[in-house]
Amino acid sequence: MEPLKHLLSYTRRALEDYDMIHPGDRVAVGVSAGKDSLTLLYALAELRRFYPVPFTLCAITIDMGFEPPADFTPIRALCEKLDVPYHIVPSDIAKVVFDIRKESNPCSLCAKMRRGALHGYASEIGCNVVALGHHFDDAVETFMLNLFFEGRIGCFSPVSYLSRRKIRLIRPLLYLPEKDVRYFAQKMELPVVKSSCPADENTERESMKRLLASLEREHRGLRHRIFGAMQRGEIDGFHPGFRTHEEKTDSESES
Repeated sequence: MEPLKHLLSYTRRALEDYDMIHPGDRVAVGVSAGKDSLTLLYALAELRRFYPVPFTLCAITIDMGFEPPADFTPIRALCEKLDVPYHIVPSDIAKVVFDIRKESNPCSLCAKMRRGALHGYASEIGCNVVALGHHFDDAVETFMLNLFFEGRIGCFSPVSYLSRRKIRLIRPLLYLPEKDVRYFAQKMELPVVKSSCPADENTERESMKRLLASLEREHRGLRHRIFGAMQRGEIDGFHPGFRTHEEKTDSESES
């Protein structure tokens, strides 16, 4: 199947299975400038043209404040090509996490601050939905990370509602494997900006990714079986249609 049609097929199925977008939604895509968020941006920009549920779209990048500064010019050019308004929000997150707090495990605090900035700005410009680029492998990895390192059964939700912000969080790439995301980004020559974070590729998530890849070589289809178990077990709203947008999840608001 042609890459764009393949992407749109997976994305549309997730939108419909989990009732992610409603008529008149103003959707903000959180664009980190990595392959996942750029693929999501492209998918929603294309779906917007013919999806039976009308919605508007914009893109938001939280500039973490690393040195040297990231160049988001190619991202802006892509947004102009896709006819999507683009917002860059400056922040001092990098300074707080690495210079002031000197976090030995920075990812949790960084993610919390980044999400808080994204949700706050989205609300400020009138968006009621924030779309995040988590894909199929992210869901499986998160489930396994929670099991291995926190001793609990759980994952992020396909759809959740932040009552304080009055924002619905959606993850439209939920069914798309990472290898397909990578292929689409390469095929379409998306302007991926490499992360300047010193902790990049040196995290528990990367270790889990390697472990699952190793297990998958011995037990083909393992990730899909784990994902299927998450759906059948209705883990955090993973059963299609299980969770409605009215459910409040303040605990997820800045994480």
